[in-house]
Amino acid sequence: MIENVSLRTLVYKGLTIEGYSRAAVQTYWRIPELKVGFDFGAQPWSFMGTPTWFVSHTHLDHLAALPVYVSRRRMMKMEPPTIYLPEYAVPLVERILRLYSRLDRGRLPCVLLPLRPGQEVELSRELVVTVGPTQHTVPSLGFIVWERRKKLKPEFYGLPGEKIRDLRLSGVEVTTEIRLPRVAYLGDSSPEGLDNNPAMFDAQVLILEVTFVAPRHRKDKIHKFGHMHLDDLIERRDRFHNELIIASHFSTRYHENQVRRYVEKAVPDMFEGRLYLWL
Repeated sequence: MIENVSLRTLVYKGLTIEGYSRAAVQTYWRIPELKVGFDFGAQPWSFMGTPTWFVSHTHLDHLAALPVYVSRRRMMKMEPPTIYLPEYAVPLVERILRLYSRLDRGRLPCVLLPLRPGQEVELSRELVVTVGPTQHTVPSLGFIVWERRKKLKPEFYGLPGEKIRDLRLSGVEVTTEIRLPRVAYLGDSSPEGLDNNPAMFDAQVLILEVTFVAPRHRKDKIHKFGHMHLDDLIERRDRFHNELIIASHFSTRYHENQVRRYVEKAVPDMFEGRLYLWL
């Protein structure tokens, strides 16, 4: 396999989380089992096979590799991908791709679809993505991938299978849908983005930015520019019901060892072992 950019991998309960994120450098994630990815700060060659992507916002460290991804899929004779972006960005990205197409002298076929907070995107019969508002210096979105299951309604408990079948065939809805939040992706955001999407605290896996970790960095300034500090997580500790919390997007002001020291000093138990530093 060609390895042309930084890539980390973590397997957790049937989900493979792959990607890399460093503030102002590049951010890109994917979960191959869900056939979905988030952001285009760079594009590892292996990510090319993932057909559906969600872009949190349009800063270049989250978007710059989009033309590369589309071009590679065309070159490998794959179907045009589907890319969801904040609504305002779609016509602008269409123009960018047209210009790149002229420069490259090759088509860049893809489907660009606009998103607004509150929308839902059906990935399959089993999976749906909900879209929520986040808080950054440009319009930005967060995403939750939900697993959908059918559960028998309580009023039909105890009925024999044949009776339930007959009710269903007669048009009676015998099941109800339940949703389990599998993966939440915050992207770049001040703490309001997390608070505005409370279901993120319940996702099995939460991927979020923690750009600043040093005590000397002022939270008011950090929040003004749409980012989070380690203290913001600590203040919300009791709200995190996630099994795995992936902290990423650390500032380039820090060496990796500095990040570990700051975090381990402030959170010795690493949220009871649930906090994972993506370094």
